[in-house]
Amino acid sequence: MFRSEYADVPPVNLPIHEAVLGRAAEFGDAPALIDGTDGTTLSYEQLDRFHRRVAAGLAEAGVRRGDVLALHSPNTIAFPTAFYAATRAGAAVTTVHPLATAEEFAKQLGDSAARWIVTVSPLLDTARRAAELAGGVREIFVCDSAPGHRSLIDMLGSAAPEPDIAIDPAEDLAALPYSSGTTGTPKGVMLTHRQIATNLAQLEPAIDAGPGERVLAVLPFFHIYGLTALMNAPLRQGATVVVLPRFDLGTFLSAIQNHRITALYVAPPIVLALAKHPLVAQYDLSSLKYVISAAAPLDAGLAAACSRRLGLPPVGQAYGMTELSPGTHVVPLDAMRDAPAGTVGKLIAGTEMRIVALDDPGKDLGPRESGEILIRGPQVMKGYLGRPDATAALIGPDGWLHTGDVGHVDEDGWLFVVDRVKELIKYKGFQVAPAELEALLLTHPGIADAAVIGVHDDNGNEIPRAYVVRQPTAPDLTEAEVMTHVAERVAPYKRVRQVVFTATVPRAASGKILRRELRERA
Repeated sequence: MFRSEYADVPPVNLPIHEAVLGRAAEFGDAPALIDGTDGTTLSYEQLDRFHRRVAAGLAEAGVRRGDVLALHSPNTIAFPTAFYAATRAGAAVTTVHPLATAEEFAKQLGDSAARWIVTVSPLLDTARRAAELAGGVREIFVCDSAPGHRSLIDMLGSAAPEPDIAIDPAEDLAALPYSSGTTGTPKGVMLTHRQIATNLAQLEPAIDAGPGERVLAVLPFFHIYGLTALMNAPLRQGATVVVLPRFDLGTFLSAIQNHRITALYVAPPIVLALAKHPLVAQYDLSSLKYVISAAAPLDAGLAAACSRRLGLPPVGQAYGMTELSPGTHVVPLDAMRDAPAGTVGKLIAGTEMRIVALDDPGKDLGPRESGEILIRGPQVMKGYLGRPDATAALIGPDGWLHTGDVGHVDEDGWLFVVDRVKELIKYKGFQVAPAELEALLLTHPGIADAAVIGVHDDNGNEIPRAYVVRQPTAPDLTEAEVMTHVAERVAPYKRVRQVVFTATVPRAASGKILRRELRERA
């Protein structure tokens, strides 16, 4: 068993809105949220006051403790207000992908039994259709304004009393994001107020970003990574969050330059752009102090190329999953220059880990031995909503959560994630890690993006197939050139056996490759 080097932190038995905004009066007029496109700013005092007034408006509308409210919005400066207002009114928030179809949205509404929706006017048609399909939705609110719908802006003038809800942080749900887990269809991940708040406290000894820090929020708040790293954590510590609704490289770079961003929390595709795209050279990014990447594997070479170009310490990584609130590992800010290349970090405070053999889950492995990563700590989810069997399959009776990831630690406790258990390709009995091949493919100057999955050939063998996006400068890149590039750099059993050229690689908003979509396509 591996244990964190940090001292344990006591459980944070507070509602998430208190755990995050409890020091708002101390930070006062300091900017909490800035719209990165038009400069609209909310101070800490305003954020605290606004979310309390909106909570009063929601309570007056009928939102009660134990209800589920669906928050369906891109990143805006209103998103945190809506989130904390809902939790203060006693509701759990199920965050919805703003690009979800009405049918996908309806499934989440039905599964979560959501009775309320908060959306934005451009997404209103989808929200209405989803509500019709799901049934059971009492009202749809909007953050901005739309005829026939109550607005959160109007609620700011509510004279209703602020709700005083007796929340049980250990049992009551704060968030209900949806995750596929290690495999399968999306499931509601039950995260209590205490689990999310305690995870914030666990992260603080390693990542301390307080007043004066400026964090750029381009990854989505609806994803647990964005919700924690870009909303809850910086607002808890008094930093300023500059919000962008989506990733556009020019807008992203302008925001860093114009708002003097000090910290970036990103996913590998953004690291790739920072390392390789010529547009980066046109902007002043000198305010940046560090970059942290998470949500998907990041190749060590790509991380080094990014840090060299920006003149920063090596890009740090973090590790976790929705079911873990989400953090378990991070490269500490004070260790970024010394951390070994490719590591996703060290255990955060109060967290334990085991590495178990893939062919014998009862066998614990030592340093430099690769196996499945198991995690135990106060951040482990309450369970999957309405799916006790799926919960029991993921979390053992002794509290160990099976991440479905393969990795190993070195003698100093640094974790290296090799791949997903379910995504390993078995070629004639040998295990091939798609992430390793993807990182290698990206070193080719003619390849803009790549993904690898296992497919079966005519002989029934599972073989690696690469889906490759050509760089605009290499329109004539051939299958043979791609396969040769890999073959010259890996053992024979790891060679890519098929190449399919594609316009894009399907990715989740967090940056993870959606290999399931590629398998369906195959």
